[in-house]
Amino acid sequence: IPPILHMGSCVDISRMMVLAADLAKDWGINISQIPLCGCAPEWMSEKAVSIGNYVVATGIETYLGVDPYSKGSSEVTALLQGTEGGCQEWVEAHFVVEKDIDKLGDRMIESIEAKRAALGI
Repeated sequence: IPPILHMGSCVDISRMMVLAADLAKDWGINISQIPLCGCAPEWMSEKAVSIGNYVVATGIETYLGVDPYSKGSSEVTALLQGTEGGCQEWVEAHFVVEKDIDKLGDRMIESIEAKRAALGI
């Protein structure tokens, strides 16, 4: 599988979810263990919020280049972005915000490499 797959626009995210579910089933692991991440370097519309939540809820860490629309509530922000408590404990994934695009890419690669190492690949 190539390191980057374009599977359509953001509303076509179910294609990635089907692939992730099939890989997890085939490998006998949780989706959260697959060396895979979601990325939205810049939110384009409000629908991106629900799509991003879908990706995180599936167990895929999702990287953002801007703050999500949750800054009005510190509790919701902690729920979505916190590494302790919240969705990280429930689905083993959360939103990662990094506004520096180079660092964003580096953090995604680090996450993927760590998951590959954990799987011995």
